[in-house]
Amino acid sequence: MNPMDLRPIHRAAALGLLLAVVLGGAAGCSSAAGTAPRTAEARESAPGVTPGPSGTASATPTDVGWVQLMTPMNQQAVKLLTLAAERAAEPRVRAFAVRLRTGQEAELGRLRPLLTRMGLPLTDVHAGHDMPGMVTGQDLVAAHAAEGPAFDRFVLARIRDHLRHSAQVSRSEITAGGRADARELARALVTARETFLAELERLPGAVRPLG
Repeated sequence: MNPMDLRPIHRAAALGLLLAVVLGGAAGCSSAAGTAPRTAEARESAPGVTPGPSGTASATPTDVGWVQLMTPMNQQAVKLLTLAAERAAEPRVRAFAVRLRTGQEAELGRLRPLLTRMGLPLTDVHAGHDMPGMVTGQDLVAAHAAEGPAFDRFVLARIRDHLRHSAQVSRSEITAGGRADARELARALVTARETFLAELERLPGAVRPLG
């Protein structure tokens, strides 16, 4: 398969799995590669809620699945955005990549402490899984191989995918999550993604998605 193939049909079909991971917690993905580490509190209260520290709101499996997915999604996106900030042919794409990378890193600065407050490991429980919206190792290889306008088109397509799918999953957290701090962060993520998606569509090389 051509490494530049964006596999839109495959990724669209897998969106149902992505939402299932969030609505059902991290177990939806970890069943394929061993059970994800969970705290004693999470085990005792599953599939309900986990008591929060110092009286904070309880965590549902949706909270767990969402934060454990958003963290590696942002980490992988930062890698691609760093490359785009250095190599994009179009200056506006480079500037966009810099701004979005800054925003994604700021989100990681809130996601990682949330993992800690929920008693969850900082390890990527989705490592090796081709989740919709996740920038994969194959994507990074393809980006390194691309040049000029083709590089810009590839990066923008992958980043659009990341923004759209992570926004959709974050909306599920807003409606189904149990922790107020997680829902608040999810709202901030959705707002940021909507803003950046609108900007992305105006950039040179942004090809409209098929669906």
